[in-house]
Amino acid sequence: MARVVTAAERAVFWEQWKLGLSVSECARLAGVSSGTGARWVATAGVSRPRARPPVEPAKIEKLLLLLKSGTPTRVAVEQVGVSKRVGYYWADRLTKDPLVSVGVFTLACGNDDQTGGVEVDMGAPPGFRLSLAERQEIALGRAAGLSLTQIAARINRPKCTVSRELARNSGPDGYYRMLQAEQAASDRARRPKPAKLAQAGQLRDYVAQKLVGMNRLSPEQITHRLVLEYPFDKEMRVCHETIYQAIYVQARGGLKREVEKALRQGRTYRKPHRHEAERRGRIPGMVPISQRPADVEERLVPGDWEGDLILGSTSSGSAVATLVERVTRYTMLGYLPGDHTAASVRDAIVPLLASLPDQLRRSLTWDQGAEMACHLQVAEQADIAVYFADPHSPWQRGTNENTNGLLRQFLPKGTDLSIFTPEQLDGIADGINGRPRKTLGWLTPTEAIHLMLGHQVIIGGRPAKLPDTLIPLAQRCVDP
Repeated sequence: MARVVTAAERAVFWEQWKLGLSVSECARLAGVSSGTGARWVATAGVSRPRARPPVEPAKIEKLLLLLKSGTPTRVAVEQVGVSKRVGYYWADRLTKDPLVSVGVFTLACGNDDQTGGVEVDMGAPPGFRLSLAERQEIALGRAAGLSLTQIAARINRPKCTVSRELARNSGPDGYYRMLQAEQAASDRARRPKPAKLAQAGQLRDYVAQKLVGMNRLSPEQITHRLVLEYPFDKEMRVCHETIYQAIYVQARGGLKREVEKALRQGRTYRKPHRHEAERRGRIPGMVPISQRPADVEERLVPGDWEGDLILGSTSSGSAVATLVERVTRYTMLGYLPGDHTAASVRDAIVPLLASLPDQLRRSLTWDQGAEMACHLQVAEQADIAVYFADPHSPWQRGTNENTNGLLRQFLPKGTDLSIFTPEQLDGIADGINGRPRKTLGWLTPTEAIHLMLGHQVIIGGRPAKLPDTLIPLAQRCVDP
């Protein structure tokens, strides 16, 4: 139970605060944690500005002379003999003062709150993305009136990179500020980003209407028509590739499945454009995950499985087939003694699936590995619908991927998995299924799947019950 903070402790904290002590010191004297003190200060909105680097005119003048002579900022800071944080802070202040007067700079050094006390890693390794040190050089060169070519030469980047950086990150007043540019670049680099047509709005409605309307426009026609009909609305823009992804790729989707029928060819998946020399690896007749019922993704009904292979050492060519139920996380392992060809995988997983009650055999989702080339036979013999995830999209089978990670504790990478007998694999599966899970209200997968089927489970001498969130699922399972 959380400790209740008294009014006396609050009073002590604020009395010490008035004396100019730090948050940590005030919290220690008041007898509360530093986190509690910081929360009080943030709520009151009275936080003190962080201390700025000390002003040393002699060193600042030396830094200025080095920068004006064309010395890179990092080298100049080292020669001046100050820390990176202090040196780059001074250099940034010099950039903001076009007159680069040491006297003016000294007076203004403590008046700007944009960079004071900011601690950043100025030594970021070079890469495709501009580092903060390179943005510093661009800001200095811009303030000094250097050309784009000269700035690009100082940071060893193409001229077009500098041009794009200035065009993208200069403020409304035309000035380029490195910290604002760095923050904007970090915000743009955050992933994952929502797909443009996955968000409800005017653009999505327009695209869907044109695809299924009377004229049945193609994605490319829609793209160019948007420019004509909305010439001044930049939000009403989308490329045709985005439309295709919204139709075919579930991970980047956003348009309903019936929209794909409006396309010329009427395909349910994209036809890859391969060269003659490339191998043809598509599994014939597979049904993409985009056609899987929506209730599978929402885990609304038990009986939907995810499958994959756990591979052993390369020399042995051994593997184990894994099947995981999405709601209860119940796991089954398929024995593959010799190889993991399509026929072997079929013979391993069909008996496992066929042993389940009918209500627990709704669907199976696999990746597009060649081991599932016999998926039509699996679907017929096990009486289950088989769907295939999109390429390079392991998150579409997240339950199975997480379970495989747990199984690696018993089936380590690089080992010969053929040494495990079917009995040993059953024992490993029992161990995984005997672990309590938070998502099941700390029931085990074995207990949860029995309760789903209406069986009685005794725990601690009393009949166990499913969590309230799973009771409707159990009713659908018993009486679908």
